[in-house]
Order: sequence, then C-alpha cells, then structure tokens
Amino acid sequence: MMADLYRSMNCPFDLPATRRALGELWGDASAGRVEMILADGRTAGYLVVAFGFSLEFGGRFAVVDELYVRPEFRDRGLGTAALGQARKVAEQAGVGAMRLEVEENNPKARALYERMGFIGHKRNPMTLRLN
Repeated sequence: MMADLYRSMNCPFDLPATRRALGELWGDASAGRVEMILADGRTAGYLVVAFGFSLEFGGRFAVVDELYVRPEFRDRGLGTAALGQARKVAEQAGVGAMRLEVEENNPKARALYERMGFIGHKRNPMTLRLN
C-alpha cells in the first residue's frame, strides 16, 4: 500500500529505508503509531501518526504522516474515521496540535481535512534529505 501511495504522489519509494523506519516506529511508542484501516474484513488502508516537538505548539505535536485508503474502499467514510482515530491517538499522547500535509492537486483530501477542522497555512514545507 505504501508503494501505491508514493506512486500516486510521484515520490520515490525505498523499501529498505521504509522497513528500517517502520521497525523504528513499531519499536518505540514515543515515536508514533501505525494503524491499519479495516473494512469488510479486509485491509482497506493504513494510517501513520508520528510525534514531533515544536515550541510553536507548546511541545510535542502529532503529524498525520501517512493516510492511505485503497481506491476500492474510498468514499465510504474510512478517511474520516481514520482521522478520528489519529485525533484519539494524539489526545491520548497529550500533544498540543495535530498537523498534516496535503498535495496541492488533491482537493478531495483537502476538503476532508478542512471538514475535520484542519486549517491551511501560508507556508511551504521544505525538506533537506540527510541520507
């Protein structure tokens, strides 16, 4: 599913790096959570909530790092339910805010996030890969 998500965003998918990162995430609950999205007894997608730290948000915050619902399961409320679960994870961790990124060319996802209370910022994320 991760490869499908990355392909849809035209992002490179590095399987060894992904396995290493997932092992780190599963081995350290303070880093975040991975949740599977189930529907009709099948795996319909997944959610990754990671934790960061920001003075702007008063300390720790949550990042909806990845949210993916397989195409055949979309438009059934699973994304909304997954974001509700992300919020629950964040609140249980006692964080001050929850963040996410949305592709500019994905108005459907943006509309979902706005319905859930997320607000946009006049900032552009920038990345420097170190490895």
